[in-house]
Amino acid sequence: MTSVQPHLDPTVRHDMVFLFDVTDGNPNGDPDAGNRPRTDDESGQGLVTDVALKRKIRDTLALAAADNPRYGIFVQAGYALNPRLEQSYADNGLKLGAKITKEDAARARAWLCDRYVDIRLFGAVLSVGKTQALGQIRGPLQLSMARSIDPVYPADHAITRVTQTRQEDIDKGETTEMGGKWTVPYGLYKAELYYSATRARETGVDVTDLDLLYRTLEMMFDHDRSATRGTLTPRGLYVFSHSDAFGAAPAHRLTERVTVTRRHTGSDNPTGAPARAFTDYDVSVNETDLPRGVTMTKLVS
Repeated sequence: MTSVQPHLDPTVRHDMVFLFDVTDGNPNGDPDAGNRPRTDDESGQGLVTDVALKRKIRDTLALAAADNPRYGIFVQAGYALNPRLEQSYADNGLKLGAKITKEDAARARAWLCDRYVDIRLFGAVLSVGKTQALGQIRGPLQLSMARSIDPVYPADHAITRVTQTRQEDIDKGETTEMGGKWTVPYGLYKAELYYSATRARETGVDVTDLDLLYRTLEMMFDHDRSATRGTLTPRGLYVFSHSDAFGAAPAHRLTERVTVTRRHTGSDNPTGAPARAFTDYDVSVNETDLPRGVTMTKLVS
């Protein structure tokens, strides 16, 4: 039997650090603040929510898997959730509204996990509508919010369009229409991902799922480009793999081994110029004296 590379083994725990940067773009706008890039009000650091990162993963995983039927996306734009949940009843011979056994519910949940990769990885609340008996699935993959290494300074750009939205404005002689666009000049962000092999065993995660997840993290920004987002680039993906499902060390002791520092500070940067490129930072990973049973794999660096 061919041995599986440590970072691809779905039966053991993995803790990950993901670095990415943005140049002249908005990585995650806040709809309650006119789509201004999200920031920590006290520190000024940029933020990207876990929900935004999951959305990019969902969209790209489906592309990476091509037409593999195990890689449907449950939370997908334009599709209501209830009919998809009800389909799990129909395909397993269960009647909506009728009382079902725990075994029946487990069979329907397994059907959903096998069909939808985002349920398999992230979990889902299934007890809605007519499928209350399905409860919820706790996914094995959890993401933190991404936080920029340094404060970011969002800029609001006034823009014009050479035509109007309404005909009556053109009839009045107006020739342009004003708008606005928020961007972050530059920001380097760090997110952490945590994979539980115990929960993965319940949802059916396999080697291919992990392989496609890593490929997705490396490529997802290439499939999510827009004028608003500017240039988003993956800069580092470091996977700490344990020897078993329980783990050999607390996650923070591993993820803290990935450190990011400004290359030019103090007397090296007398003007106090802000970072404007990835080359303004040094990324280091302490691989010495890893806890017994832990290996580290660099997938993007």
